[in-house]
Amino acid sequence: MNLSKPVPRTLAGIAGVVLFFVVLCPWVIIPAGHQGILLQFGAVKATLDEGIHFRIPLMQTVYKMDVRVQKEQAEADAASKDLQTVTSVIALNFHVNPSSAAHLYEQVGKDYGVTIIEPAIQEAVKAVTAKYTAEELISERRIVSADIKALLDSKIRPYGIYVDGFNVVNFDFSAKFNEAVEEKLAAEQRALKAKRDLERIKIEAEQKVASAKAEAEALRIQKQQVTTELVRLREIEVQKQAVEKWDGRLPNVTGGTVPFIQVSPDKK
Repeated sequence: MNLSKPVPRTLAGIAGVVLFFVVLCPWVIIPAGHQGILLQFGAVKATLDEGIHFRIPLMQTVYKMDVRVQKEQAEADAASKDLQTVTSVIALNFHVNPSSAAHLYEQVGKDYGVTIIEPAIQEAVKAVTAKYTAEELISERRIVSADIKALLDSKIRPYGIYVDGFNVVNFDFSAKFNEAVEEKLAAEQRALKAKRDLERIKIEAEQKVASAKAEAEALRIQKQQVTTELVRLREIEVQKQAVEKWDGRLPNVTGGTVPFIQVSPDKK
């Protein structure tokens, strides 16, 4: 008697399904902020939005492309209009247009940062920096930044990569140029101080002249007010003061030819 029993077909079917889903994994989940690139035997077949999607195992694969805002920072060496060496630190925020993700992957691949963005940054910085002198790069930094951003955007937008933010983090020049700038600033400060001192001296001189003119004008007015009558009245006042102070005695004089003799009044 054969005690063995054949495995039920149902159990075999369940095992096959589990094997199919676990090993072959016929589905894919596209996370938020990503776009799925469906590849069939390596060729771009379609794009998949966020969520769960089914694929044909062994035939189809999915690449998940990040379409969120990303950051790229790079250094760029260039020469200014006056041939000064300039090292710039550039910070770029960008994102891939979801509708262009498949085309970008097909034309460039997943390393589009190295292939497209970094060379575009270098080229844009060099082209714009060459239009300005070193001093203008410092004083017109906002305009220079806007020019680089516009040129960079025009170079990467055809690939479906959009610029969200752009900043020139730093402009660095040679040591000799920095020394020259410091010396120029010091000279300007000295010239400004000398100018202020000259203006102060000029104002003080003008004040002295104005004071002297005022004093001269006061004396002139006083002189005009001194009339003959006023002089005579002054003389009378002086004589009056002298009489009031006299004690009635004549002064004794010694020496000379005719001395004064003091005569005593007769006694009765």
